[in-house]
Amino acid sequence: MLRRLHPTQPDSFAFTPANQAWAEAQITKYPEGRQASAIIPLLWRAQEQEGWLTRPAIEGVARMLDMAYMRALEVATFYFMFQLQPVGSVAHIQICGTTSCMICGAEDLIAVCKDKIAPQAHALSGDGKFSWEEVECLGSCANAPMAQIGKDYYEDLTTDGFATLLDRMAAGEVPVPGPQNGRYAAEPLGGLTSLTAHGDNRLPQNASVTLATEIGDTLKRIDGTEVPLTTPWLGIGAGGEEDALDDAPEVEDDAVGDDPVLAPGALTEARYGKADDLKTIKGVGPKLEKLLNSIGIFHFDQIAVWNDTDVAWADEELVGFKGRVSRDEWVAQARALVADGQATTPDDKDAD
Repeated sequence: MLRRLHPTQPDSFAFTPANQAWAEAQITKYPEGRQASAIIPLLWRAQEQEGWLTRPAIEGVARMLDMAYMRALEVATFYFMFQLQPVGSVAHIQICGTTSCMICGAEDLIAVCKDKIAPQAHALSGDGKFSWEEVECLGSCANAPMAQIGKDYYEDLTTDGFATLLDRMAAGEVPVPGPQNGRYAAEPLGGLTSLTAHGDNRLPQNASVTLATEIGDTLKRIDGTEVPLTTPWLGIGAGGEEDALDDAPEVEDDAVGDDPVLAPGALTEARYGKADDLKTIKGVGPKLEKLLNSIGIFHFDQIAVWNDTDVAWADEELVGFKGRVSRDEWVAQARALVADGQATTPDDKDAD
């Protein structure tokens, strides 16, 4: 299918402050010079914010990533997850039209869309609340026919039931996603044929549906106001607090004492006058990095050579973080960082 940019475009695009911070944090996941790897999450965030992917948004993301506009446009036009035209303010309906759904009534659901939303796919309804399209297989064949609406699946649909769903959404409701015929998940329509002992002890909906209902964002787009807004690889948690993801107790500045026990392979100071950013290791926040420095650990390669005995020692000696080293596989992470060239080199001396 030929995918083109919409003929009517806004004059400009800018991330909200929260989304800008999120986008900049995503870029830090990738080594210097590889920031283009963040293109898909940044384009997706732009689409979530605006509702659809505009040309100014594509070009703005390209500038953030130091990419040619054409390269970003290639990504945006290749993936059907990106909407290149305005979508409904309430919901964009994606009807699965592949074999199982087609056999089970997808064409009847499309007829409902044409009647209640717009005669043509990707056109807005008269009130601007809805748009629709037919898509390829969404992988819910046992619950055909189905549609993806917002972030969730609405399955086992009938024409009348689907029309009612649209009416409820138009009225501001957020119907419970998942099977719409009383099924728990994708068990046989006639009832369970195995694991029957568990049949009476389940929640009204499966775990995925229950979570979607509890957090209430089935139809809601990401807009940067979500909590938590986390960047765990930077040691930033909900609301931006440093070390928010550290589930260990607070560590006082003097937790390691005046004369701390040095780690295996400890150094008295960082090589070349610059330590590696140990927070790059998953599970290491600013406080834990400070603690590691205090016991002589400044570089990835110091951790990368730890053996089982060293790991056991560190798991016991790191005050307030017992078990963190082995749980988060620091040694494997450190080896990968060294192999990826992220360790400090002589060329980095006094680079700051």
